[in-house]
Amino acid sequence: MASSFPSRTVVPRNFKLLEELEAAQKGQHEGSVSWGLEANDDMSLSRWVCMIIGPTRTPFEGRIHTLKVHCGDRYPEEPPVVRFQTRINLAGVAANGSIDPKSVPTLRNWNRDMTIHQVLNDIRASMSSKENAKLSQPPEGALYPSQ
Repeated sequence: MASSFPSRTVVPRNFKLLEELEAAQKGQHEGSVSWGLEANDDMSLSRWVCMIIGPTRTPFEGRIHTLKVHCGDRYPEEPPVVRFQTRINLAGVAANGSIDPKSVPTLRNWNRDMTIHQVLNDIRASMSSKENAKLSQPPEGALYPSQ
């Protein structure tokens, strides 16, 4: 007996990550965020380096914020782990630069159809929130210790 529910093709992890890499390389975005592999020889497509340009009329304006994203073996079933490299004073960012998934809507409500691009856009959008609008920022270029 045939199911009345449409079947859904599940895209394998590496295919999904290759799609995300291709979108980044082709510049299929507005330019205020970017992402790519940390190392060209990362065959697991796990380690990503990302950049967010701070939004205008915020304490983050004119700054380039660098982040590392790790897509574990269970990605995209589980969200990536995101950590700032550039020091930042932003709600949801721990003292070591790690981002609390509960503070980013995409990470909090993660599903396999979401992307690194969406996570970065959500983080950038949070920079414009009232909660973060008055926060003083560390000196430009300050970094968290490497982990």
